[in-house]
This record gives sequence, C-alpha cells and structure tokens, in this order.
Amino acid sequence: MLARLAASRFNEIRQIFRQVFRPFPLPFFSLPFHITDFFFKLFGFPLSQPSRAFSTALNYHLDTPDNNPKLPWEFTEANQAKVKEILSHYPSNYKQSATIPLLDLAQQQHGGWLPVSAMDAVAKIVEVPPIRVYEVATFYSMFNRAKVGKYHLLVCGTTPCMIRGSRGIEEALLKHLGVKRNEVTPDGLFSVGEMECMGCCVNAPMITVADYSNGSEGYTYNYFEDVTPEKVVEIVEKLRKGEKPPVRTLAMIYFIIVHVLETYTFLDY
Repeated sequence: MLARLAASRFNEIRQIFRQVFRPFPLPFFSLPFHITDFFFKLFGFPLSQPSRAFSTALNYHLDTPDNNPKLPWEFTEANQAKVKEILSHYPSNYKQSATIPLLDLAQQQHGGWLPVSAMDAVAKIVEVPPIRVYEVATFYSMFNRAKVGKYHLLVCGTTPCMIRGSRGIEEALLKHLGVKRNEVTPDGLFSVGEMECMGCCVNAPMITVADYSNGSEGYTYNYFEDVTPEKVVEIVEKLRKGEKPPVRTLAMIYFIIVHVLETYTFLDY
C-alpha cells in the first residue's frame, strides 16, 4: 500500500515538473522522467495508470430510500449480547475504542454493508457524535458503504499479487459473473472488489471471500491463496451451489507435512 501511495505521489510530482519546466530545454529534468516511464512500461505497470478506487468505501453520503437516517436500525438480541461483550474489553470512559469492532458487527448483521442508521446506532452506543463514527467508516476500505453480494470476493491488488497475476484473476471473476468491480450480480449472490495487502504475499496471488449469506451468526472471512483464474471460477461455482470451498492454503499444507500443525489454518497460527 505504501509503495503504491509513493508511486502515485511521485507521478503527481512528475506531472508538476513537466508543466513547470516544459518551456525550458533542460534535459536534467526531462531525462529521469522518460527513463522512469520506459522502465515501468517495460514491466507492465506505468506510474501514469489511474488510481484505484474502492467504490464500496464511499466517503460521502446521499440519502436513498434504503439508506437514510430516518430508517430504524438496531442490533439483534443476539448481537446486543456481543455488543456488551465487546464493550467489556474497554474502560467505561473509553467506549469509543470499541467503534471498529462494533462497526464490523453491524456490517455483518446488515449483509455486508453499513447504512448510515447503523453508524448512528454505533455512535449512540459508544457515546460520541455520529461524525466520529462516519470518519472511521469512511477511512477504512474494509467497511462497505454500498451494498455488496452475499459473497463478497476481494482480490488483493498490491505488488506481490499483481506481479503474480491478480489482474487476470480479477478479470476472470468479472467476466464469469458478468459484472463490473463492486457491482452486485442480479441474484444478489456475488460482488467483486479489490483490497490492499492481506499479508500472504508468500503464496500470491490470493483472494478473500467474505461470506455474509447467514448474517453475523454464520459470517466467515476466508483466504484462498495461490489461486489461478480457473481456481477462482471453481470457488464461485461451489459457493453458488451452497458448498464450502476448501480453504487450506499452501502454508497450512506445509505445516501439516512437517507436523508443526495438524488442523489449524494459517490464521489460527
């Protein structure tokens, strides 16, 4: 993420230099930029590429019939018990520290996205102005401010996965499902998004499947590593049939072989 941010900022600075020094025949300023362009185009990812956008992480709000402050929203009875358990981890005068886990719970309950009324409910629980919760929800791309599918497929887009073919994996998913990035399929089952590094670079490329099909009670968030365009299509079809694709990763298999772990996933480790 930092590398992509640095590349984006460097591109902006480069454009400024080009505009400022264009009238002057100064090869000192032009040569490095041309070399940089050549180098990045040679390897397939020029700095001039457009910035990626996480459209499910909207940083603004417009009232709609299904997303406005007038719609009632509250945690279910089962989740209210979870709210109390979450709050118990923090001093009573630091309830705001529970904002992120409560937003995560609200998102799970609401089918994978956060309406403004859910954020207002969280703000009331942690006793802060609603704007403080809005700031958190719009800062982190893991919080979806727009509807997603019951199975939200997140493709890692950072450097190791990109070099290992994550763009082809995303294209395969979008083509197979017949949607654009962050669009939901007509049956409401699937959506495809992009996510920053998920920490499994050794087994790149990888995707994550956020399963909101059974609410917060059945919510799962599984990694699938060392995937190919063919494998991700197989994962989609198994999910469509109601099956649970195996989530064993190369890291997990390695641990089993050397008898370090037996039935644990890399996340458990």
